[in-house]
Amino acid sequence: MVVVGGGAAGLMAALELPKALKVLLLCRDGEPRSASRWAQGGLAAAVRSDDSPSLHRADTLRAGAGLGEPAAVDLLVKEAPGCVERLLQLGLQLDRDGSELSTTLEAAHSRRRVLHAQDQTGLALVELLEQRLKAQANVCCLQGGLATQLWLKAGKCCGLQLIYGGQLGWVQAGAVVLATGGGGHLFANTTNPASARGDGVAMAWEAGAVLRDLEFVQFHPTALMHPGAPHFLLSEALRGEGAQLLKSDGKPLGASEMLPRDQLSRAMVREMQRSAEQRLWLDLKPVGETKLQQQFPMILKRCIELGLAPLQQPLPVAPAAHYWMGGVATNLAAACSIAGLYAVGEVASSGIHGANRLASNSLSECLVMAHQLRMLNPLSNPVGPSFNKKVSSLNWNCEQTLMLKAQQASEKLRRLCWQVAGVERWGSSLEEAIKIATTIQQELNLTTVLKLILEQPQGELHNVSEAQLTQFEVLWDQRQRNLVSLLLLKAAAFREESRGGHFRRDAPAALPYWCRHSLQRIGEKLSTTAVGEAIN
Repeated sequence: MVVVGGGAAGLMAALELPKALKVLLLCRDGEPRSASRWAQGGLAAAVRSDDSPSLHRADTLRAGAGLGEPAAVDLLVKEAPGCVERLLQLGLQLDRDGSELSTTLEAAHSRRRVLHAQDQTGLALVELLEQRLKAQANVCCLQGGLATQLWLKAGKCCGLQLIYGGQLGWVQAGAVVLATGGGGHLFANTTNPASARGDGVAMAWEAGAVLRDLEFVQFHPTALMHPGAPHFLLSEALRGEGAQLLKSDGKPLGASEMLPRDQLSRAMVREMQRSAEQRLWLDLKPVGETKLQQQFPMILKRCIELGLAPLQQPLPVAPAAHYWMGGVATNLAAACSIAGLYAVGEVASSGIHGANRLASNSLSECLVMAHQLRMLNPLSNPVGPSFNKKVSSLNWNCEQTLMLKAQQASEKLRRLCWQVAGVERWGSSLEEAIKIATTIQQELNLTTVLKLILEQPQGELHNVSEAQLTQFEVLWDQRQRNLVSLLLLKAAAFREESRGGHFRRDAPAALPYWCRHSLQRIGEKLSTTAVGEAIN
């Protein structure tokens, strides 16, 4: 078994897989940078006496704007409380109000059902899971391992290509679980780390897996927009506790702070366009200093480190790309359309989020879908060629000018995606962007440049120098980024309506005949399928 990804989804998957299996957990970065660690939000679960799974279900389906898969949502709301209880047993320290778990209110929830570990829930969860995995004898973690492509044999996934420890080769496995995260870094303005490039989506697509609903991107309304600072997320729970959005003149925005994220983001963008401003303001003072210090210490600390005064002055904010509802289509067992391939977390489209994720359902989804992997039955006796004992040097390099062009293309694409596939979209702009992205792809011609590596025969091993690895990573990242950007742009151009996280200014209404999922598969035209229909 191989699990690709070191965030909450990957760690939980490795923890949940049957203990009889040998599990290899691949983490590309030597240092932890997953989006899960950045997650200030919490876990949505109906644990209070005034709440119920049926209310959580109704809120989730309502937020999903007609594209939430009822069976997947049922699984989430029924299993989430049990997953929370298991985390408590593992030692996760969630906030409490006396002896009871403390809950907060977030947008589009009808009850206070979001559980937190102050404003560092993701970090607390990931560190706990890492600690628990160290004691799990059947799991081996490789930091700094780069998975480049899936290994297919007879239409089944039986491993992947890997660069690790200065060598390029292939790893056989009874199954591969993708837990690589989303693609928020495809956009210039994002709350996501640079590792959120959509790598897993690209790998799955090239292997022939079905992708679903890539047009649906959630833009978080309140990302910090301070010159020279990263677009640091200011948790929605702040607004749930009373923080208020202000226009540039200091007056209230006039839209409810608890609107669904897509609606509030659009209201903010339109006010910014009206006032010709690049940001609005979030006033934390209504929350009260005591509650801010108790519930949001990390947010206060980071703002103060940036020279801001969050207890005295409003903070500059604007929407930014935050979460990708679309991804590799999976069923309730987290299985993809290719035998032997699974996906959990943001890389997957489990059907839970539909067209718009209900706040804080994502960590809950990670836990629930990873828990489904406890029933995974890997392919028996994955077969492949024996590895040659001889290890040869990799006879490959590229021109330095190509490296520079790839890096420039990356920033150009990120700006392009933000401008045309951001909070508000136009069909004509999307079509023009597809042409631009296609031209970039053709001019760089990275598939040809990387052909020697991508077409390495199974069974061979090659030594890779540090210089070659540096070159390869830059070019491979750009190749994947270009591929996934095009897939996203094409999906957004294909859906000629507005729904959830996808808003078209030239088609602003949700249309009944578009209440269907979009599907993409290599070598096939974009198509649709009905809600509830199985993915093959």
